[in-house]
Amino acid sequence: MHRTTTVLVAVLAVAGCTTTIPGTPMAAGSAPGQERDLIGKYFADLNEAGNEGPVVQREFLRRTQHPDFADRGCDLGGLTLRVDPALTTLRPDAKWKPAKAAKRPRGTVYVVGVSIRIRRDTATLAEQIGSERVVVLDGKAYGFTPCPTD
Repeated sequence: MHRTTTVLVAVLAVAGCTTTIPGTPMAAGSAPGQERDLIGKYFADLNEAGNEGPVVQREFLRRTQHPDFADRGCDLGGLTLRVDPALTTLRPDAKWKPAKAAKRPRGTVYVVGVSIRIRRDTATLAEQIGSERVVVLDGKAYGFTPCPTD
């Protein structure tokens, strides 16, 4: 139970809400159409993997972890995430870099508002509104797996 609580708190901290999101404000839907579609598909695939269970979602997160940060993947235990993006909030975030990173990830970084549900089996343990970063690099969308030790 303690590990579940630790993971839950860490996931919520990663997705934490802020009143100001750094980046350049742009009109809704300002991401190029192809990149917007890639990001939408990334979240759809993430959720589909979660519907299949924690092992399948863990593999999806491993495969889609940004290659510059492949060593930062974490195990969410038996938890799954349901992440619903508000794609109308999608915009570039040219200055963002992951916590404790010396450099920015390669590719175009986007920030998007999301609703995140943390589940164990079919039970929702927590839900929070926050923001997520997704990077489009070489025609593929990559994310950053939340880590309970950060």
